[in-house]
Order: sequence, then C-alpha cells, then structure tokens
Amino acid sequence: MSVLRPAGDFDRSYEQDMSVLRKNWHWWVTLAALAALFTVPMWGSAYVVNLINRLCYTIIAIQGLNLLTGYCGQISLGQASFMMVGGYISGLTMVYWGLPIYITIPLAALGTGVFGLIFGLPSLRVKGFYLAMATLAAQFIIPWLSRHSFRDYLGGTSGFIQLPIVEIAGQPFNEISRYVYISLVCVIITTVITTNITRTKLGRAFVSVRDNDLAAELLGVNPFSTKLRAFFIAALFAGIAGALRAHAQRGVGSEFGYNLVESITFLGMIVVGGLGTRLGPFFGATIFILLEDFAINVGTELALVFPDHAAGLLASFRPIFFGLMLMLFLIFEPRGIAYRWQLIKASWRLRPFSR
Repeated sequence: MSVLRPAGDFDRSYEQDMSVLRKNWHWWVTLAALAALFTVPMWGSAYVVNLINRLCYTIIAIQGLNLLTGYCGQISLGQASFMMVGGYISGLTMVYWGLPIYITIPLAALGTGVFGLIFGLPSLRVKGFYLAMATLAAQFIIPWLSRHSFRDYLGGTSGFIQLPIVEIAGQPFNEISRYVYISLVCVIITTVITTNITRTKLGRAFVSVRDNDLAAELLGVNPFSTKLRAFFIAALFAGIAGALRAHAQRGVGSEFGYNLVESITFLGMIVVGGLGTRLGPFFGATIFILLEDFAINVGTELALVFPDHAAGLLASFRPIFFGLMLMLFLIFEPRGIAYRWQLIKASWRLRPFSR
C-alpha cells in the first residue's frame, strides 16, 4: 500500500527506489520539522518541552521493541526493566568513572544488549505465550537485583540512586530546556538506524522469521541467531532510552516506574501505532502520552467534582481510560494508525480516483 502510486510514476534508478525522502518537498518538510523541534525551548512552554523529552526516550524504547515484536515476531514483557539496566549503567559509569554522557550512553546500550541476549536465550526453545512468560522473568529479576545486590552502588532498599548534572564541554544541561537537545539527537540517530535495519538483509530475516521460522530456515536464515540479534537490538535501544530517562530525572531505580505495567504499555503503544512499521513508534508514543496526560487531568477534575470518591477516581480513572482506548483501537484500527496513514497517502496520490 505504501508504494501505491498513479500509473507512470515509477522509479528510474536504484537510488530513487531506495530513497526515503523521495521528492524535494519531502526534504523541506523534514528540515522544517527538525527546525521546529530544535527551537521548542525558545517558543514552547515547560509542559511542551517536557513532553518532547518524554516522547524522545519513549520512542527510542518502542523502536527497539518494534524491531523485536513487530518485525521479528518475538514478544517481550521486559522492555521497561532493560531501560532500568541502561539507566544504572550510564549513571554508575558517570558517578564512579567520571565519563561524559556521550560515552556512558553507548556503554549503557552495549551493556543492556548483553542482558537482552541473556533473557532472549529462551526464544531458541519456546515461542508465543511461553516466550512472553520467559521474558517476564526479566521484569521481576532485574528490579529485585537492584534492591538486594550491590546495595552500596544500586541504592539498596531505597530503590534508587541520585545522578549528577550532565555536562558536555563544560556546559551544564541542568534544565529540561537544555537536556531536550540530547534526547532529540539520540532519537534522530536511532530513527536512522532502525530505518536502515529494516531495509537490510537482517531486517528481511526478521520478517521471514516472524512470518514462518521454518520456511525461513529452509531458505537459509538462521532463526536462532536472528532472534538473538533482535533481542540484542531491542535491549540496546532500551538501554539508550533508559540512560536518557535516568539523566533527565536525575535518578534511576525501581522507584521510578520501571515496572510490568510500563512494559505492557510499551506493547500497547506499538499495537496502536502500527506493528512492523517505521512510523508506528512515533504515532503510538505520541497518542498514548497525550491520552495519559488527558486522563490524569480529567481524573483530577472529576475528583474535585466528586470529593467523596476522589481517591478512587485518581487511582482508577487512568487505567480504565487506558484499557478502553486500547480496546477501541483494536476494534476499529487493528492495524494501527500507521496503516491508516498509508491509506491516506495512497488516496492522496490517486486523487481524484482514490475511491
């Protein structure tokens, strides 16, 4: 559907066929969007700047999960715990080794990737529901280890450690309005990486394993190494996202919400955005975070209207609203918003014969 174009509109070279930004106006729109994003601290409110920063590290985490689940077909319920690993690695290397953030983030990515390989080993034997249960172990083991092992370094029973202010070339990034630039650069880099992965031999191997791992093996694809690579890349992206989030919050630990609910929310985001699509993480993260803020505001207003039930409304309205929205999307948009966007683009290309 994404390549549906009017008759006579065809590619004349391999470069044109492989290009992502196909026309000149695509480049201008992309540059304008980047300019708008990088000038957000100049014209946006504190809420908008904080929203952009949250979106950046959430999108990075979902991009990795989308490669694992959407492209390779392997379910993971431990993405939030891998984010916590990335936050710990980046924070500890900065605190005890004095490394700058542009070194601690790659170290966090590689270290978390190793954890992903360890918890991805069950994928060599099991699949589907059983693999989900195996990856669920990461969501319980990693937070437990953070509380009961290496207490002097990981925070012990307090569940978190304090991180210093990020500095680059002597310039402190002590405010979100400054720190958001680091997040924007990272999300641009990960977007380029994911786009290239999906268009390479590895990306096609992911899709073949997802569709039919037996047929993929008969065609020469090693399903074992392909699955492990997918787990490594997904955890690697989670490590980057966790490091960005930890330094933005100036702390990391199990008290910061790296729980099972967040891992399930990540899965819901890629389902709503569109499994196995490059735009799915962007659509899913944006819609869910905006709906989450909307639900919190509505719950607060309802608590003021019904003060006798304030505690119940504040505690229950958000998960009820979240579940309702997910159910409606599964009923009316089962392929995600990215698929609807592809239909809109195809209809625009074929106008006035779009129907």
